[in-house]
Amino acid sequence: MSKLGTLGHRLHRGEVSYDFVGKRKIWYSFSILVTVVAIIGLAVNGLKESIDFSGGAVFNTPKSSMSVADAQHKIAGDTGGRTATVQKLGSGSLRVKISDLTTDESKKVQQESAKDLGFAPSRIDAEIVGPSWGKEITRKAVEGLIIFLVLVVAYLAIAFEWRMALAALIALLHDLTITTGVYAIVGFEVSPGTVIGLLTILGYSLYDTVVVFDGLKEASKDITKKNRFTYSEVANRSLNSTLVRSINTTVVALLPVAALLFIGGGILGAGMLNDIALALFVGLTAGAYSSIFIATPIVAEFKEREPQMKALRKRVLAKRQADARKAQEAAARGEEPAEPQDEALDDADDDEEAAPAAAGVVGQRAQGGAPAPPTRTQPGRGGRSRGRSSGKRR
Repeated sequence: MSKLGTLGHRLHRGEVSYDFVGKRKIWYSFSILVTVVAIIGLAVNGLKESIDFSGGAVFNTPKSSMSVADAQHKIAGDTGGRTATVQKLGSGSLRVKISDLTTDESKKVQQESAKDLGFAPSRIDAEIVGPSWGKEITRKAVEGLIIFLVLVVAYLAIAFEWRMALAALIALLHDLTITTGVYAIVGFEVSPGTVIGLLTILGYSLYDTVVVFDGLKEASKDITKKNRFTYSEVANRSLNSTLVRSINTTVVALLPVAALLFIGGGILGAGMLNDIALALFVGLTAGAYSSIFIATPIVAEFKEREPQMKALRKRVLAKRQADARKAQEAAARGEEPAEPQDEALDDADDDEEAAPAAAGVVGQRAQGGAPAPPTRTQPGRGGRSRGRSSGKRR
């Protein structure tokens, strides 16, 4: 078995554990720092909208040996003061994007740019996007995002509880803010592909969070009836048991996305791949981080404020102090300290012992008789009855 598989097995069994929940202030501080940087980048640089949102024109030229810098310089005076984005495609052709152009203006720019670049106007493909269509796309994207978040919160509140729903919403907003801030800092265009990538990473982040929450819900069932672990400790154990699974799924998902971003977008110059791949790469990384370091610690913090969880923590700490005191007394007498028994195991043993007795009682009642009193035996004497016989010995 590999070392990672062995580690995952030990984490699942609770033999190895890292205190994610106990060190939540460290993760909160790091997330706040990254979020502040993302918000500053968004405020300073803003989002660079593609023509699909702002409206404009896209011109595709035939294969050319001209560099991006030369093409940018030659068409600088043809755009009417607007900024033109020139991109070299993998086929060797050039793609020129100019925002805020009307239909009449785009025809004029097409003719002048073709002349400066050395092509006939008929050989340049033009695609015009009206600003009204871009505004409609923006409105639909925002509506879809809001509906998605509302449905997510409603589902988690029904399937789990409102505290988990709120924690998942905070984690999703955390991922959205960081991904949007990275787009503003890097300067990539926000296109419909970016919106698709954002919705994809939100679904992935939610899946990872729900896996942890499902294990936490099962582990914390009837937790207030026991005195062995606090809610934060149970949450941390559930998180550790799914840690390797989260890491494996994240790495496997990031490998093809990294290929799209660094090879497809960076080397081959595929513009649309950049828009989708950057959102996926940043969002998947932030989603895996938030599921482990943000969502579960927030749930634990919310639950620890409940009165019954506060009472549970007091009982657990009191029991541990009593066990430690007994261990010290046993050590002072030179005896081996008794190991604390797991209450869950005690409860299971009690249920197993009570089941045969209950079955005997039910069987005797079914026959119309009263249950016979249990016969007590004295250990070490062949199981003979301790009571005296009423008859004479022969």
